[in-house]
Amino acid sequence: MTDDLPNNNPALLPAGLRDLLPPDAETEAAAVQTLMDTFAAHGYERVKPPLLEFEDSLLAGSGAAVSEQTFRLMDPDSQRMMGLRADTTPQVARIATTRLANAPRPLRLSYAGQCLRVRGTQLAPDRQVAQAGIELIGCDSPAADAEVVLVGWEALVSLGLERMSFDLTLPTLAPALFDDAGIMGPQRAALARALDRKDAASVTRHGGRLAPVLNELLLASGAADRALAALHSVSFPASARRLAQRLADTVAEIRAHAPAIRLTIDPVEFRGFRYETGVCVTVYAPGRHQELGRGGRYLCGETEPAIGLTLFPDALLRAAPPRPSRPRVFLPPGHDRTVAAGLRRDGFATVAALADHADVDAEAHRMQCTHILRDGRAVPL
Repeated sequence: MTDDLPNNNPALLPAGLRDLLPPDAETEAAAVQTLMDTFAAHGYERVKPPLLEFEDSLLAGSGAAVSEQTFRLMDPDSQRMMGLRADTTPQVARIATTRLANAPRPLRLSYAGQCLRVRGTQLAPDRQVAQAGIELIGCDSPAADAEVVLVGWEALVSLGLERMSFDLTLPTLAPALFDDAGIMGPQRAALARALDRKDAASVTRHGGRLAPVLNELLLASGAADRALAALHSVSFPASARRLAQRLADTVAEIRAHAPAIRLTIDPVEFRGFRYETGVCVTVYAPGRHQELGRGGRYLCGETEPAIGLTLFPDALLRAAPPRPSRPRVFLPPGHDRTVAAGLRRDGFATVAALADHADVDAEAHRMQCTHILRDGRAVPL
């Protein structure tokens, strides 16, 4: 923590920012590489957007949803305002609609990097956030919705996460019902707040003739099969019925390929940045409130359908089983460099002595080594 450090302490960092020290920094890098390897194995090609962009391009399209979370500064070269990304998805959308506009569709892209936000939340106070994710662009189907869930699930399993929950949501369902019922203005805002808080009494007070349907949707939240059965029984207008059927078709696609995935549904929940247009997903580890990742369907550019999933390596490392540290071998002065190279190929980290030491074992312990090189081999300390 930095709160109890004196204000002139050089280790003091702004609120929501922190250093990542050994071995955590190496562990995070290895975890991100594992995620990216899984994405690549499914045909997702990596892109690397810049950390800064001109404000008008960074916040165009879906980027407008992260405007309030975006740090801004003046570019001293061009004298134009720039923004520091708060989320990577809008940048990938820009790349897809410009630099890769003529690439074959569906376009599968992946990314990993850091984002910076103006403020954190009570549950996630960090303002610098690591992201690793995928975007599937140019296809609007339940199979595409299912693919990002399935690839994300496989990537999490590769980190050793065996138990996780994928919570599917329909953030456009409630607005579609509001539109059909003609609910606008202050009543609409109050009703949206009531749904967000799961406040059935307020839903009844503000919902008018729509209140019974909305309360049914509140009660429908839970395990996927029960939630789908509840949704099937609700009397929906045509636009909302299409959304509910799309969710059911997506669940069927996921189950067809990975029946063991734990799926839950909350039809009136909304989480994340407000650019989603269809089925969305939030990933949780059982027993934990912090999100492991989230994503959903959106428009890439003005009209192109897309869906993505962003995973949060910081949260993943807290939920995943700890990985064993790389064994460290202390190399005394005059060691055989060929042997040392062989040890590195075998997965050891080698720590070479830079001076003679009266007690080599003590120096190896001081350098936090697990082994020492003796007679051409690594011997445990």
